[in-house]
Amino acid sequence: MCGIWALFGSDECLSVQCTSAMKIAHRGPDAFRFENVNGFTNCCFGFHRLAIVDQLYGMQPLRIKKFPFLWLCYNGEIYNHHTLSKQFDFDHQTKVDGEILLHLYHRFGIQKMSSLLDGVFAFILLDTANRKVFLGRDTYGVRPLFKSLTDDGFLAVCSEAKGLTDITHSAASPANIVALLPGHFEAFDLKQNGKVESVQMDQFHCCTKEPDHAVYDTVERLPTSFDEETVKSNIRALFENAVRKRLMAQRRIGCLLSGGLDSSLVAATLVKLAKEEKLQYPIQTFSIGSEDSPDVLAARKVAAHIGCEHHEVNFTAEEGIQAVEEVIYHLETYDITTVRASVGMYLVAKYIKEKSDSVVIFSGEGSDELTQGYLYFHKAPTPKAAAEDSVRLMKELYLFDVLRADRTTAAHGLELRVPFLDHRFTSYYLSLPEEMRIPKHGVEKHLLRDSFKGLNLIPDEILWRRKEAFSDGMMSVKKSWYVCLQEHLESMVNDDQMEKAHKTFPHNPPRTKEAYYFRQVFEKHYPGQAEWLSHYWMPRWTNASDPSARTLAIYKPDKDQ
Repeated sequence: MCGIWALFGSDECLSVQCTSAMKIAHRGPDAFRFENVNGFTNCCFGFHRLAIVDQLYGMQPLRIKKFPFLWLCYNGEIYNHHTLSKQFDFDHQTKVDGEILLHLYHRFGIQKMSSLLDGVFAFILLDTANRKVFLGRDTYGVRPLFKSLTDDGFLAVCSEAKGLTDITHSAASPANIVALLPGHFEAFDLKQNGKVESVQMDQFHCCTKEPDHAVYDTVERLPTSFDEETVKSNIRALFENAVRKRLMAQRRIGCLLSGGLDSSLVAATLVKLAKEEKLQYPIQTFSIGSEDSPDVLAARKVAAHIGCEHHEVNFTAEEGIQAVEEVIYHLETYDITTVRASVGMYLVAKYIKEKSDSVVIFSGEGSDELTQGYLYFHKAPTPKAAAEDSVRLMKELYLFDVLRADRTTAAHGLELRVPFLDHRFTSYYLSLPEEMRIPKHGVEKHLLRDSFKGLNLIPDEILWRRKEAFSDGMMSVKKSWYVCLQEHLESMVNDDQMEKAHKTFPHNPPRTKEAYYFRQVFEKHYPGQAEWLSHYWMPRWTNASDPSARTLAIYKPDKDQ
């Protein structure tokens, strides 16, 4: 987990521009470095480091003796770097996982290099010999990357959009800041004056297709039959493999545990594998909520069952409300459900940073999108419609849940790992027959739950626990966190403002006072950047006016809470 930043073809003084790079210093608290590119005086890299692998040689931009013309700045983890290195007999100079990109690129070019990477990553690769610049981002955009390109070819790139908002340039029209699309790379020609021209934009990973790197994966080819027992066995094997490969770290590993199905499966599998791999420390788990919140009680049961070192972070509505502005600044979005859910995650990450020594944090993101976990899937008109919506959600993760998970943890210099978004696991799950994946017997994620039935991995009552939105489960059933938030914000926005909302904010006009307030805070920090969010997250097939699961007719709290 790091922060990367680069400029190509700056007309302004680089030392002035560099102050923008300091806006993402939170992503890499261990060290930082700026480096000019020799031969191209108006190009430079900025890097904020969080040291997870190879403490000695892990600084970037990464360059090795063998290819002095290649410069690499990347943020992420490449889980199959050892496997690929053995497979192609590469001679490594460092122990940095990202070094594999240089060898793969040199031997195979950008397209094949990108498609062989198993991991989460955002990279900036400069080839001065062939005068090329490449940007790339993992399948689901777990690692963020933003770019800004002016009409005259000045390119600025950063892990977070905030590192680009104050970049100055001489072009007449302002440059748009846009996110690089997940699963894509973009190639630029680099001119002698440091300016660039975009020449290619290609997709190298697609979430529904098995990735090219699966050929070299540690889990052998799986049986292809759709017989139910075979499918459940494959799901278990691929999920365990997804957790195991993510154990790669020289810093302490912990896990978020909300007490829901997804985080409980991740935590239980992590504890089990940590014992097998003989990690020298117990796994720390972290939950957040008010005293009587359903999440905290459920997480306590799971922690007792799996035997981890469990931490509970107490959370009051007042603390949550106080954190909202800071959270929106870090998120760079005003999406309603994202902001609500981010507050708890931001506060739990703050606790982890201040009160524990865990740095690598596992989490259950991506499961709801993949396994049709949202309650509105009960209303899907057909299995085909449900399957299509699942893929839509996966492709939009980088705007919502994955954005939340990255920014709230990165704000505190933590590295997030999300096994449910393992490409091999997701492509297998999405390849299953549509009928197998829909909610069954009134229970969402039935196939996933059923795959872990009878193993005693997590308590049965958790395995079959109903979906609670994270932002709802943190407070008691009597009163949701979002209700506390709405009540507080009622006085912050007046009716007159609401009446003119669609004129004040023509793009994604806010329909509630809560949404209006979020938007105001966003505009204060990022004026005129509302287009970063294309649309609000909302449930389908239901006439919902609020994204919370608790407002849906199908929501019924568990009796025993």
